Amino acid sequence: MLTIILLAISPLIFLVEPSAQMLQGNLQSNGLFGENRSMQDIQPISFSIYSNQAGQRLDQLIVSLLPDRSRSEVQRWITNSQDQEYPAVLLNGRIVRSGVRVREGDLLEIRVPAPVPSGIVPQDIPITVLYEDEQMLVIDKPRGMVVHPAPGNRDGTLVNAVMAHTEDLSVLGGELRPGIVHRLDKDTGGLLMVAKSDLAHRALQIQIQTKTAERRYMAIVWGDPGFEHALVDAPIGRNPSDYKKMAVITNDKLKAREAQTELFVRSRFQSTFALLEAKLHTGRTHQIRVHAAYINLPVLDDPLYGGMRPVPPHAYSTAVRAKLEAAILGLNGQALHAYSLSFIHPLTGERMHFTSQLPVEMTRIIEMLQAA
Repeated sequence: MLTIILLAISPLIFLVEPSAQMLQGNLQSNGLFGENRSMQDIQPISFSIYSNQAGQRLDQLIVSLLPDRSRSEVQRWITNSQDQEYPAVLLNGRIVRSGVRVREGDLLEIRVPAPVPSGIVPQDIPITVLYEDEQMLVIDKPRGMVVHPAPGNRDGTLVNAVMAHTEDLSVLGGELRPGIVHRLDKDTGGLLMVAKSDLAHRALQIQIQTKTAERRYMAIVWGDPGFEHALVDAPIGRNPSDYKKMAVITNDKLKAREAQTELFVRSRFQSTFALLEAKLHTGRTHQIRVHAAYINLPVLDDPLYGGMRPVPPHAYSTAVRAKLEAAILGLNGQALHAYSLSFIHPLTGERMHFTSQLPVEMTRIIEMLQAA
């Protein structure tokens, strides 16, 4: 296996993959707690602090445990705990400051405050639900659909559709992202987990962080990979020159988070295109797209990371090239699809696996490349 790695990356910490019992035991939750109830009625989630977490600031640790919540929000919970009969945050049963350092064996208890009404309107938008029970859903998101409301996309999102489908959604993702455990870009279709209960939400997030959950994608890329199997290990942060884009960050003065993408070559086409399978080890914004561009294999038709270019004239006949370029134009976004999802059910402990067919726009291009 070829490993593509930046030497500037700090050493990795590997955790033992937890069993379903460990995941449930780490939660120690007594019930659902995110509804519009008083703090007295909200049951806390309890976390035992492990050796790899010792020494972290309390507020930073909570953000790592609840990555959809901001540090300022968490600090507000901790500060407000001073005046609450049922505090939002307790460490070893005591109210403490945001900057206190946690120790191995500490017991952290969090009551996630009920959300402020978001004003999100449920909308009867058709969605493909592959699995549903009282804890969660698995949804096959179409290309072109935004996952959650944001400036410029207040409605027509997956969240609007899911809220019309069910009233039971976790609040751990915040008021604009109820139930959303992880996200896909607008023009990336495929499989998503949506949590109905807060217990399920936290258990699924732990699985993503500890790599118990497995997310795989298929991508058509430009170029001919110089490997069959590779690991791209390169930190990702906001592009300092363009805030709309992410980038591999090598300057240790700039903020970045570790990011690893495992790549497998599934097909090669005339040394011009390739079909890659990508397995996420982390889940950074635009991760696969950024890593693919970083190793000079940009995702086909990716408007942000070098994927929009003409088909080279030497590779195909004029007629084939014209058909390919027309098909690429029909993609309307990067040729990337979340096709495989595997996780342990948060309540039953059963390993579950789902797959999603590639969109017709990608399948059409693959068939044309195979026939050329």
